[in-house]
Amino acid sequence: MPSVYIKTYGCQMNERDSEAVAAQLVAKGYSLAATEKTADVILLNTCSVRDMAEQKAIGKMQNIAADVRKNRPDVVLGFMGCMAQSRGKQLIDQLPDVDLVIGTQKFHRTADYLDEIIQGKRAKIVDVAAEQGSEATIKEHILFGKTTTKAITAFVSIMQGCNQYCTFCIVPYTRGEERSRTIPDVVAECRQLVAGGVREITLLGQIVTSYGKRDIPIKDGKSAFVQLLEAVHEIEGLERIRFTSPHPKGYGDDLVEAYGRLPKLCESAHLPVQSGSDRLLKLMHRGYNRERFSGIIEKLRKVQPGMGITTDIIVGFPGETEADFEETMSLSRAIRFDNAYIFKYSPRRDTPAASMPDQVPQDILEARHARLLELINGIAAKGYDERIGRTEQILVEGESKKGPRRMTGRTRCNKIVLFDGSERHRGQLMDVKITHTGSFTLYGDPAIVNLD
Repeated sequence: MPSVYIKTYGCQMNERDSEAVAAQLVAKGYSLAATEKTADVILLNTCSVRDMAEQKAIGKMQNIAADVRKNRPDVVLGFMGCMAQSRGKQLIDQLPDVDLVIGTQKFHRTADYLDEIIQGKRAKIVDVAAEQGSEATIKEHILFGKTTTKAITAFVSIMQGCNQYCTFCIVPYTRGEERSRTIPDVVAECRQLVAGGVREITLLGQIVTSYGKRDIPIKDGKSAFVQLLEAVHEIEGLERIRFTSPHPKGYGDDLVEAYGRLPKLCESAHLPVQSGSDRLLKLMHRGYNRERFSGIIEKLRKVQPGMGITTDIIVGFPGETEADFEETMSLSRAIRFDNAYIFKYSPRRDTPAASMPDQVPQDILEARHARLLELINGIAAKGYDERIGRTEQILVEGESKKGPRRMTGRTRCNKIVLFDGSERHRGQLMDVKITHTGSFTLYGDPAIVNLD
């Protein structure tokens, strides 16, 4: 059978989709190629959130096509994911060497379509149509395929789509409207993962806190999402639960309180704020203001004082003034985020923000990005240094890329910790004393935990 190589761009949802497609292909007899150089099938799982991500994927495919058509003309090339959904047949028109374009609701069809192309039944396939029930079709995990190392952590997609329609975002157009899986369906997948050795599960959704809003009624004052957290929490053998990405609007008191009463729910929250300016938040159609956002953080830290808080911030949104930007800077100082993913605003076609007046000049955008990045990094570095000397519990995920005897794990508040250890520590919950820090990394002393 042919070998396949999948390169993924973008978010954790895309990583999870690539993982599932790979597992389906392995189950059908395909092997996973280590690099594109040896693969019979090369798939790029694409992102449309920013123009740079799209251009990277297109540029990568152009380079791959130039190479394989000269040296290995039978290689099958394909685009999957958000850019594939957005552009459809346009990608084949632009890149005639591409054989397959498959949208976000059609991942489960990938193996069948590849079989048809390889067997010569069809030359080109483009499928970006909506499909009812697609949110429950992708359940495979690569650790159940022919791989050598069992995973300790896993992503579980609980829903697809987004109904928020932020004015800067293309996701509702590429992922469709919100569609949620049932609680029993999600729990069954999680149980299977735990039976296979997984000890930490991250629940995924475009806006994960919107899970089940239209389908699952509130029960005893608890939203559908909190009901799901409780159900997953009951799984024996599961040690930790995380979720991403939520929306600040989804942080009701029931979810805040869940952090205090569900021990497996890690005290870590990724809360995208996008801007500290109320004026811009309104233009972005975010549905909250600065005071509401700050209030959520205050409540979370009251329930869990050690809560790790990360965020997403956009700089250079259309109409952003220096005063607006300073509001974002001041909010960052006040909240003291553990980390922030700072994005330069990128116009996405057919989104309201793309046609808004007063687009910010590139030089100003770049300067503001640099200033905010310096502030966030400085705040984060101090927070990491304050952990020196503390004992932190970590879940050991496996070998670090930095050395064969160096293992890596994460604290409950989602900070990476490296320590000297071996494969026998994989999957263990361990207490490690922090000795020093690096760039967004903690280092533990193996002598303290008697690893020698």
